[in-house]
Amino acid sequence: MHPAPQRRHRPLALCLAGVLLAGCSTAGTSAPSGTDETAGTGQEGSADGAGTGAPEESSAAASPDIAVAEVDTFAEPWAMAFLPGTDDLLVTERSGTLHLRDAESGERIEVAGTPEVVDDGQGGLGDVLPGPTFDEDQVVYLSWAEAGEGGTGAAVGRARLVTDGGDAALEGLEVIWRQTPKVEGSGHFSHRLALDPDGEHLFVSSGDRQQLDPAQDTSNTLGTVVRLTLDGQAAPGNPLADQGGAAAQIWSWGHRNPLGLEFAPDGTLWSSEMGPEGGDELNVVEEGGNYGWPEVSNGSQYGGGEIPDHAEGDGFVAPVESWNPSISPGSLLIYTGDLFPQWQGDALLGALSGQALVRVDLEDGRSRGSEVIELGQRIRAVEQGPDGAVWVLEDEGSGRLLRLTPEG
Repeated sequence: MHPAPQRRHRPLALCLAGVLLAGCSTAGTSAPSGTDETAGTGQEGSADGAGTGAPEESSAAASPDIAVAEVDTFAEPWAMAFLPGTDDLLVTERSGTLHLRDAESGERIEVAGTPEVVDDGQGGLGDVLPGPTFDEDQVVYLSWAEAGEGGTGAAVGRARLVTDGGDAALEGLEVIWRQTPKVEGSGHFSHRLALDPDGEHLFVSSGDRQQLDPAQDTSNTLGTVVRLTLDGQAAPGNPLADQGGAAAQIWSWGHRNPLGLEFAPDGTLWSSEMGPEGGDELNVVEEGGNYGWPEVSNGSQYGGGEIPDHAEGDGFVAPVESWNPSISPGSLLIYTGDLFPQWQGDALLGALSGQALVRVDLEDGRSRGSEVIELGQRIRAVEQGPDGAVWVLEDEGSGRLLRLTPEG
C-alpha cells in the first residue's frame, strides 16, 4: 500500500483555444472512479478498470501550474501520433475513421483507404504510428479489430500515407500481423504499437481477450507483447524463437490488457496495463518475462474472487507501480520534452476511470512515487508534441483534444 494521499497539486488553469477564462476548475488530489474501459458499454464481462474509490497517491514532486487549451473535438477518439518533423496530427476513431489534422489551419482531412473494422465494445480502429523512415517512404502502421474464423481479433497493417492538396489516403494497405486465435467477445484487444529506438523492430501489445488462461500459454499470442520485424515477421533472437509458430513472436507473456506501450530513450520498454478490480500496473517489459496473469495480480476478480498478490520469488515479474483502487490506464507516454523539465524521464498515464493524467516519477527503472493530475474526464490517449507540450485525448462522450503547457 502507498502512504496516505498528500494534497500536493496546484490549480489547473483551464484555457479554451488558448484564452484564459474566468471561473476555471482546479485540479484536485483524487480522481473520480469510473465504470469500464469503454464508456457506456455496460456489458457483463466487458467492464474494465471499475473504480472502487479515489486512486491512492504516493509522494512525488508536485506539478507546476498547468494551462489546458482545448484544440479540437472528436466523436470516438482512440489514439494519436504526430507526423515526424511537423505539428500535423493523425487521430484514430474507433468507428474506423482516421483524421489528418493540419496544425496551422486546424482543418481536418478524413483519410481514405482505412481498413474495415469491428466497432464493438472495446474493438475498432486502434493505434497509429509513423514508421521509422516516414520522411522517406510515408509508411504508417495501424492496428484494429477485425472479424474472422472463430470470432474477432486484433490486426496490424501498414500503408503509405499519401496527401494531395486537400485529400489524403492510405495506399497499399497490407495486414502484417494478426492476434491468434480469434475468439468471441469484444474486450481486451490492447493492440498498442511501439518501435524500438533503432527503428528495427515493431512491438505490439496483445491482450488476453478476457480469456484468462491463454496468457500463460505461449502457443498463442493472447496476453503477450510480441516483437516483430518491420514487415510483421517474428523477429530473430526472440526468447522463444526455437519453438516456432506463435511462440517465436513472443517477447513477454502473462499480460491482461496492456493499453500503453512506450520506449524510453535508453531502450527500456514500458507498458501500462489494466488489472482486474484494482491491480492496474506500470511494467518494465523484459525479454522473456512472465507477468503472471491470471495466476497473480495485485487486484481481485470482478465479483470478489481473490487472486494471489505478486510476491518475491514467485517466478513472475512484478510491476514497478500498481494501483488499487483502479485508475484504468488507457495509454502511456515517457516524457522527454523541455517544457516540463521536472517530468523528464517520467511516465504519464492517461486514466479512464481515474479521469486524470497520472505521473509516475521514475528513476533507474524504479518508481519514486506517483501524482494524480485531475482532468475531470476519461483520458484515452496521451502524446508529446514536437515542442514538448503534452497532448491528451478525452474518451468518447467529451472527446476533446487538449494541449497542456506550463502556465505563465
